[in-house]
Amino acid sequence: MDGNNRWAKARKSPGIAGHQAGVKSVRAVVEAALQQGVQVLTLFAFSSENWQRPKKEVSALMELFLLALRREVKRLHKHHIRLHVIGERSAFSSEIQQAIQEAEHLTATNQDLHLVIAANYGGRWDIAQAARQLAQAAVDGQIQAQHIQAQDFAPYLSLSQFPEPDLCIRTGGEQRISNFLLWQFAYTEFYFSPLFWPDFDQAAFHAAIADYQQRQRRFGRTCEQVVSPDEQTHGS
Repeated sequence: MDGNNRWAKARKSPGIAGHQAGVKSVRAVVEAALQQGVQVLTLFAFSSENWQRPKKEVSALMELFLLALRREVKRLHKHHIRLHVIGERSAFSSEIQQAIQEAEHLTATNQDLHLVIAANYGGRWDIAQAARQLAQAAVDGQIQAQHIQAQDFAPYLSLSQFPEPDLCIRTGGEQRISNFLLWQFAYTEFYFSPLFWPDFDQAAFHAAIADYQQRQRRFGRTCEQVVSPDEQTHGS
């Protein structure tokens, strides 16, 4: 969700105004995801590198994060949305950590959409913490190091309980991963929007989904090996 600061700067407003406007886009995209039947929506809210931003901005972001957790969780619960937060939580204040736990507990049984918030998250951190757990499992004799395969590593990653992402949408005109879900994006499709995040509305989300639906996902196979849904229908 990129472009909050640039959106605010273009309007000669403080950066936090862009982040506040970005919350409205979160609501819009969550609603659009429900309409589209999306099962899992992951939002990159705050990266492990974002701590390097000016202290005033970081402090304002933490206040906004806490406010959003408290205000939005009831809305999520009302629409049967389950909330899950990934990332290193220990860096957050005890107040934020408690709010996360309460929000996750309240929405734990909801099934219509699983909303994942990546906060103080980094793809390299995710891989490193998974490697530590796997190494400990080897030390404990649960697995032999020489037999470790990719499928043995994946269960220790943050999104292990979910399917790998089908589509990554990045706003703000940037075209890079920026340390997000490095392992999970192995076969993810990418869609880059020039819109700043506060301008990314439901129509923009639907356009991204429509673009994705025109793509052929081959997963290493040839075009001839992949049978489209239409071809399957005509052949049945």
